[in-house]
Amino acid sequence: MRYIIALTIGLLSQVAFAHDSNYENVIAKEWHLTNGKTVTGFFFMCKNGNIYLEQENHNMLHFPISELITEDRHFVNKKIEQITEINKKLELNRISKPNTESTDKSGIFFLLFFSAIIGSIFFFKFRQSKIRYFFPIITVGIMSSLYSFTAENWKKKFTPTDPLVMDLAFIPFKPEINTFWDNNYFHVESKGIASHEMMAGITSWQQQVPIPQCYVGSNSWSIPLNPVLAASPVPVNTVHFIRGALAIAVNGVPIFNPYTNTGVDAFLAGQLDNFGGHSGRADDYHYHLAPLHLYNQTSNTLPIAYALDGYAVYGAVEPDGSSMSTLDLNHGHFGSDGVYHYHGTATAPYMVGNMVGVVTEDATNQIIPQAQASPIRPFTSPLGGAVITSCIPNGTNNGYILSYTLSGQIYSVDYSWLPGGNPGPYTYTFNFITPTGTTTQTYGGFTQCDIVAGTNEIPGPEMGVFLYPNPATDQLSIELSNDNLEKDVQTMMIYSYNGQRLFYSDHYTSKINTSNFSKGVYILKIKVRGTDMTKKLIIE
Repeated sequence: MRYIIALTIGLLSQVAFAHDSNYENVIAKEWHLTNGKTVTGFFFMCKNGNIYLEQENHNMLHFPISELITEDRHFVNKKIEQITEINKKLELNRISKPNTESTDKSGIFFLLFFSAIIGSIFFFKFRQSKIRYFFPIITVGIMSSLYSFTAENWKKKFTPTDPLVMDLAFIPFKPEINTFWDNNYFHVESKGIASHEMMAGITSWQQQVPIPQCYVGSNSWSIPLNPVLAASPVPVNTVHFIRGALAIAVNGVPIFNPYTNTGVDAFLAGQLDNFGGHSGRADDYHYHLAPLHLYNQTSNTLPIAYALDGYAVYGAVEPDGSSMSTLDLNHGHFGSDGVYHYHGTATAPYMVGNMVGVVTEDATNQIIPQAQASPIRPFTSPLGGAVITSCIPNGTNNGYILSYTLSGQIYSVDYSWLPGGNPGPYTYTFNFITPTGTTTQTYGGFTQCDIVAGTNEIPGPEMGVFLYPNPATDQLSIELSNDNLEKDVQTMMIYSYNGQRLFYSDHYTSKINTSNFSKGVYILKIKVRGTDMTKKLIIE
């Protein structure tokens, strides 16, 4: 009997230890107001002159920064200066793991307890034989295997994404796009217009043209920062995701299902241009294929897109620079880091075979949340026999001239937009030029917007990594907010914004020689206890 007791105690202690190790001891701060009142909460973010606090019951509290006493305002100013400091993964783990993990670990407990009972029965049944020692050993082995297997699956199911590392993929296409993030999503602001020539090469034209859209603010593209693997991946086919985008390219152009809403493969039907895109019913430009051509403008080890389930899309090269590994039925696989990602190819299904991550599909078969285009005219019908030969910006950069051939003759659409006029805030003018004359149509539509680079506001716990001087020149000093963390540092790496690793250490080092670094912006990534802490570094 004493063996059963010892085995059960050991099992309980293992489960309790694993459970406790997933929590961070974070103490809420007391904030003192100029009116003499005191509030308690965790610093969340600052926005529009207000400070946002998360209370211990997870309620949000906000008020003007000016209402804080001088000492606390100084604290907030320091937080604002360090706003690009990334410890988001710690906070996401603290918030998102407990409920799910407690369910998973309770299941493990019952499996292991059952194994212990079976082992004990065999122990007493064969207690007169030496074989009695064999069964407890086997039981312990089963327990360890079950626990390790389930823990590894749990790690793969929940994969918080570091937004600063994610932002590396979008840097080459700024300032034409802008990125920012909050607790749940990485947001991409864009006009949905590519820098390459659009529309040329289309042989089956629906008579739509590219018009810049306003995918900004609350209408920006939203990529989950804490993607979750779906129990059953949803196929990308003629039934699911037939409306709207299923991914956003790193140049800010949305990517739609390879099949159109009429159920045909857009590429095979001749509806796509030389870069795999065309304009939809709202005159919104988008891709239907993986934008592999973007590797002409970015590093081949960075993603070219992010699916709206939160998982990255790469090309023919893995994130570590090796050749693409064998793809599964979803058109991707788990990487060496244990995180799932997709790959784009030139053949079907081109990018995403099944949506691996959990997504919400509305009644119109589109993923939500999703940015929306703004149509300015009724959608048009196909023009049989037309072949688009070019689509170039006009001389004033407020429109395009699209040229096409039809029955051996040359046609064009000269369209542009200007503020003011009736019936809308912007006037969109279309001149349809044919061999026999010109027809003009005018529409009132939405106001064109600008992409403005903003501050990436991110929540972060009190624990962090501090760099000085920053900007640095010849030498960088690194300090962790908790000295006890130094011995737990597993790796330290510095990356350039094109994804090249310039420094690596398998232990903590307080000083790094940066004299050979070129001027620019870099990312310092420190792995502590399996959790990444990230900091933006500037070299002058």
